[in-house]
Amino acid sequence: MCRLVKIALVAHDNKKEDLVEWARFNRRILLQHECYATGTTGSLLESDVGLSATKLLSGPLGGDQQIGAMIAGGQLDLLVFFWDPLEPQPHDPDVKALLRMTVVWNIPVACNRSTADFLIASPLMAGDYVRQVPGI
Repeated sequence: MCRLVKIALVAHDNKKEDLVEWARFNRRILLQHECYATGTTGSLLESDVGLSATKLLSGPLGGDQQIGAMIAGGQLDLLVFFWDPLEPQPHDPDVKALLRMTVVWNIPVACNRSTADFLIASPLMAGDYVRQVPGI
């Protein structure tokens, strides 16, 4: 029996198609887990991949911050965030804050397809895993 992993899926505009292709390839695995996505990315995952995801706000409108709050609240286990390092983002401080939250709360994060492939294929996706969290 596979454990339920709560996965957030996010992609900047120039990386959305890459994330959709990755999700299509890993659809069978993703369907076994609980997925969340920011606005447009979530809509694309539903229409192009047939993957149901709880849709949050668009990243620039607060979606990145929503995901950060979910991480801090212990509501997410994994972040797949295909961000675009070659394009300036108007909400860059939110992106940096989100990535900071993954480090502070010890959440695995994939920022590109290769890392996402390694994480989704990890045996830790199916077994019990207790991550260390910061002392409060």
